[in-house]
Amino acid sequence: MLIPHDTRIALDTVVDLVNTAPEQAEGDQLRDISSLYEFVRSHNVSGVGELGEADLDSVREVRARFAAVFAASDPRTAAELINQLVAAAGTTPQLTDHDGYDWHVHYFAPGASVADHLAADCGMALAFIVVAGEQERLRRCEAPDCGRAFVDLSRNRSRRYCDSRTCGNRLHVAAYRARRKEAAAG
Repeated sequence: MLIPHDTRIALDTVVDLVNTAPEQAEGDQLRDISSLYEFVRSHNVSGVGELGEADLDSVREVRARFAAVFAASDPRTAAELINQLVAAAGTTPQLTDHDGYDWHVHYFAPGASVADHLAADCGMALAFIVVAGEQERLRRCEAPDCGRAFVDLSRNRSRRYCDSRTCGNRLHVAAYRARRKEAAAG
C-alpha cells in the first residue's frame, strides 16, 4: 500500500492522539495545556498559536471521535464518522511546502484551531485508508492489558500488537512459559 509522506505523518499523529486517551495504562496524556503544547510540538503541527482550555476540550473531543473511527465495525460507519469530523473542521484543501517538506496538501483552513487542524488533516488521512478499501488496517492492540490504536501497514495485514517488542513479545514469552510449565507438570 503506497501512502504519501504527509498522509503517513497524519496517520502517525492520529494514532498518537487516540493513544493519549485516559483509558490507556498511562492515563490521560492530554491532562492540561502544557501537555497539549507538547503534543503539538512533538508532532510538528504547523500554524498553532496560543492554546487555551477551549482548545484542550476541543482536541479531547476530536480524539474521542477518532477513537470511534478505530472502533467502527465496517467501512460505511467509519466513513460516516470521518465525514462528520472533516465537515465540522471546515476543510479547505491547499498545496503547501513549508518547514523543509516537499509539496503536500493541508486540509485545514488558514487560521484554523488546533482541533480543526487535527480533525481535517488526520480525518483525511483516515479517509484515504477507507477509500483504499483498507479500513480493517485501523486496529487496536490485541494484548489483553493494552488496547492501543495502530495502523497495520504490514503487507499481509497480520499485525496484532501495537508494538511487537513489548506487547507481542510479552504475550509470546507468557505462552512459552505456560507451555514449559505444562510440559514439566505432564
